[in-house]
Amino acid sequence: MNSFSYQTSGVCSRSIDVKLDGDVIESVVFHGGCSGNTQGVAALVKGMKVEDAIERLSGIQCGFKGTSCPDQLARALKEHLQNL
Repeated sequence: MNSFSYQTSGVCSRSIDVKLDGDVIESVVFHGGCSGNTQGVAALVKGMKVEDAIERLSGIQCGFKGTSCPDQLARALKEHLQNL
């Protein structure tokens, strides 16, 4: 099991905690943000392969922010992969 935290930028959530089992997402917890939406994203990616989540979530925007909580999760996962 591999766990890490990611400090978000440009969104309402402050950070994201992620637990992985190999290349599969075990759990995601957003701190702050729109509770229903972030819980929904976390539930949808549970059991998903990291690469699939990155592909599906990258580039999603929230209004005119240029990013979103799902996009920040994709960025967190990409950064984690680069640091392995």
